[in-house]
Amino acid sequence: PPPPPPPPPASPFSLSPVEADPMLPAARRTQRKIPSVPYKVLDAPALQDDFYLHLVDWSSTNVLAVGLGACVYLWSACTSKVTKLCDLGQETVTSVCWAQRGTHLAVGTSVGEVQVWDAAKASLLRTMGGHLGRVGTLSWSGPSLSSGSRDRTICMRDVRSAPPFTSQLVGHKQEVCGLRWAHDGSQLASGGNDNKLFIWSPHGTSPLLRFSDHTAAVKALAWSPHQNGLLASGGGTADRCIRFWNTQTATALSALDTGSQVCNLCWSCTVNELVSSHGYSQNQIVVWRYSSMAKVATLSGHTMRVLYLALSPDGQTVVSGAGDETLRFWNVFPQARRTTGDEAAPFSRAYTVR
Repeated sequence: PPPPPPPPPASPFSLSPVEADPMLPAARRTQRKIPSVPYKVLDAPALQDDFYLHLVDWSSTNVLAVGLGACVYLWSACTSKVTKLCDLGQETVTSVCWAQRGTHLAVGTSVGEVQVWDAAKASLLRTMGGHLGRVGTLSWSGPSLSSGSRDRTICMRDVRSAPPFTSQLVGHKQEVCGLRWAHDGSQLASGGNDNKLFIWSPHGTSPLLRFSDHTAAVKALAWSPHQNGLLASGGGTADRCIRFWNTQTATALSALDTGSQVCNLCWSCTVNELVSSHGYSQNQIVVWRYSSMAKVATLSGHTMRVLYLALSPDGQTVVSGAGDETLRFWNVFPQARRTTGDEAAPFSRAYTVR
């Protein structure tokens, strides 16, 4: 009889020379489990219960800045050391914002000034005026720094140049309570207590786009890191909605009624999900899958509205702050890629600010 035909050549894409056992169950995609309790709770005495302020931010160098009364405190995730950066005396800290890279921290004050600090050297680099009311929101884009105030204006600044600001944007009719530069620096989103959402270009002084769909203050703003021009915005107590916009085509995409005041939004850089924090009446944190807006997790524990939210530089942890004077650290998002070495939780030996 003729010899049996030779076996077919192995596929160049085959993972193993061993034949698959048909009795083995097919590999299932495991559902990610998000812990329902924070892995760390820190005391933050005098953390203000004020919807219009931005008092917590996490730097690219893994340092958390928190405004408490007249002072800014820093936590180093590397050393768990707590340091006081500054004390404004009779003034109050109303916003903090780290530059995207490095150790420069912008601090907004109750008298309308913006200070820029080199946190690594604990030195004040400059103080800039331009506002007649408190500065409740700040956003960097490279060396450009924008500040929003109760005086209803936005000051555009270049920290390399001598003038305190390069231009002033006038459009909102009430306090500017949200500011966020797009990741590529091409657009600035602003939200106001007038329920308006505006989109500005880096060099113009009139809004490129005006959206009036929200029915309460627009503080929460977040640009998608996965799609250029995709913006999420959240409305206050009378609105409760998260809305999505394509700012490149000037279109409203979708809206979701969350059932409670939207205080903050933060997009994951590792998966296409976002996290929202809420006030009246549920004081919760919710992780959402985009674009279905299916709930991935609901996190509870704060006893007052969750006014502050920041994402760790590795993209895995969010820290939340509330008027209950606590900061809570939650493991929410997956790793971007595998790392080696110790994965010690940040701030594992720090229990209080001061």
